[in-house]
Amino acid sequence: MNIIKRLFRIGKAEAHSAIDSLENPIKMTEQGIREMKEQLDQSIHALAQVKALSIRRKNEKEALLNQSEDYQNKAMLLVQKGIKEEMPIEEADRLAKEALKKKEQSLQDAQIADNERQKLESDVDKMQVNINSLKSTISKWEGELKTLRARVQVSQATQDINKKMTQIDSDSTISMLEKMKDKVIQQEALADAYGHIANASKSIDQEINDAVNTSESRAENELLKLKEQFNNNSQ
Repeated sequence: MNIIKRLFRIGKAEAHSAIDSLENPIKMTEQGIREMKEQLDQSIHALAQVKALSIRRKNEKEALLNQSEDYQNKAMLLVQKGIKEEMPIEEADRLAKEALKKKEQSLQDAQIADNERQKLESDVDKMQVNINSLKSTISKWEGELKTLRARVQVSQATQDINKKMTQIDSDSTISMLEKMKDKVIQQEALADAYGHIANASKSIDQEINDAVNTSESRAENELLKLKEQFNNNSQ
């Protein structure tokens, strides 16, 4: 709670700077929510105690009013006994006066208890407003925390992907293509080398046969030409 209040007290630019300097914003937010929940528990406990006092003062007021009424009835009975000479008139009047004094004191105590009850009930209303506001704040920050977690996960995933893509483009892909190109060129050169070696390895007989085959082909062609010419002359 104190952390969040501190962030709201400082300026917007300073707030961004403070957030950037936090090692783990999620953990700091979680800690702030835990502190708010602890304060909520304490506030609810205090509210229950104040409500209990209010109820107690209300009960005391009612008891004192009943007590004052009882003293009023007793004073009336004492006066009646004095009138009926059931007891000495002086004694009856003395006790009746004492009963009326007790009645008046009970009424005064009942008024004091009622005033305290009203004050306590006013405090209860104020505390309930603060508790409701704190509950709303906790709910809001829990929602913000969920959003923050999701945004952190997305940003981390995006960062990892971009980093890998950068590494692939700058290092892996280009290096791999260059290596493959070199390997293809080397294989092509090796194939040419084997071809030269194969040609160089021909035997003399193969060379002779190649030459003879070439001469025979030429002779065959010449023969065909002569036959064709002879046939033309004969016609």
